[in-house]
Amino acid sequence: MRFLDDRTPPHDLTYDDVFMVPRRSSVSSRYDVDLATGDGTGATLPLVVANMTAIAGKRMAETVARRGGLVVIPQDIPLPVVADVIAEVKSRHVLLDTPIVLRPDQTVAEALSLIPKRSHSAAVVVGDGRPLGVVTEDDCAEVDRFAQVRDVMSTELVTVSTDVDPRTAFDALGHARAPLAIGVDGDGRLVGVLTRTGALRSTLYTPAVDAKDRLRIAAAIGVNGDVAAKATELLDAGVDCLVVDTAHGHQDRMIDALRRVRALSPEVPVAAGNVVDADGVRTLVEAGADIIKVGVGPGAMCTTRMMTGVGRPQFSAVLDCSTQAAELGAHVWADGGVRHPRDVALALAAGASSVMIGSWFAGTHESPGDLMLDSEGRAYKVSFGMASARAVANRTATESSFDRARKGLYEEGISSSRMYLDPERPGVEDLIDQISAGVRSACTYAGARTLAEFHERAVVGVQSAAGYHEGRPLATSW
Repeated sequence: MRFLDDRTPPHDLTYDDVFMVPRRSSVSSRYDVDLATGDGTGATLPLVVANMTAIAGKRMAETVARRGGLVVIPQDIPLPVVADVIAEVKSRHVLLDTPIVLRPDQTVAEALSLIPKRSHSAAVVVGDGRPLGVVTEDDCAEVDRFAQVRDVMSTELVTVSTDVDPRTAFDALGHARAPLAIGVDGDGRLVGVLTRTGALRSTLYTPAVDAKDRLRIAAAIGVNGDVAAKATELLDAGVDCLVVDTAHGHQDRMIDALRRVRALSPEVPVAAGNVVDADGVRTLVEAGADIIKVGVGPGAMCTTRMMTGVGRPQFSAVLDCSTQAAELGAHVWADGGVRHPRDVALALAAGASSVMIGSWFAGTHESPGDLMLDSEGRAYKVSFGMASARAVANRTATESSFDRARKGLYEEGISSSRMYLDPERPGVEDLIDQISAGVRSACTYAGARTLAEFHERAVVGVQSAAGYHEGRPLATSW
């Protein structure tokens, strides 16, 4: 990447401060762009879901991995639970989505409470492992809430094999006007479901899978306690990337933790952070990190900069750190501060191998929280920062009430924020589509077919606030 006038600006820059200049291109279609990362994680899409309790769970992990990205399970989750999550995600089908399953005698009320947890908005009624019918929200409308789902389900099913051709499934669903196809094995037992949109997506994305064709997943540990034992447990559980995580990554405890992890000779990439400058990158790479998490304070739930004055504008941080990481044979994840597809593209242009996303994905069907409605009927989920009072309370649950209260006095971050679902893009896959379309198009403007070429060819200029505002679309006329 180079700046438009070949001069590095005298001040640090955020994503809003910069723009990318079109270059002569021979890339005729966004579909010709390969977004696979080169950081050793096996991701085919440069997106990593941040290790935040309100965002990264097993449902998010399997969905994002099917589209090529990676989810980092938070360090606050008990290790036996994380091991179960890893096992469950790796047992999921790489094409078929995991359905909501109901027994025939369950009630309409139970169905309505579960259906919103999936973006395909339906549940499969199963008996003895075999699909009997499908229930949607429309089937449950104006029906007694104590009625059993066997009385409202549709029994006209479209069933497909687990190795179905996506186009065949798409055409069959269109012909039958069915909400989803039911994937069954050779014995007719339920394996998963596939919507028309899911069939289309399977032709656009390549799942992130391990050597055994299982979906990939990452997990985080902190820098306190028996780091080696925790890392060993996660590695034994089959994690595909190990993330050593703390807010201030350029510190002695992080260096010690990284050395302990590296002494285990893990066969998976080790990510560590967070830092914001070249010196921090050098320190963590020398201690054993393969990937460096970059970002202090740009996240939507983070109050670090307002509380402490510490941090750095994210575009400059990513550019500085990725330049140093490349010289050392390492890679960078740009962690936080992205609110539009353009921000993801600019982070990749600056040299990041992947971009970590948190709050942007909190308001989706796949995030772990319960779907709630405000007084106007708008759907939302509650999110919170990982240094907030809520997160601290979760992390210190086993400590004495005195120690918990003492630590609670020094909380940072937002403990409760409403993240509204976009009615047009309520699922994480909808947002991935939007981001991927933007990044692919950005690559075509730069004349790049790969992320490496994108970073090499990108030309970036600096703009005023008015310049940024000029680029924003208008919902109504002026």
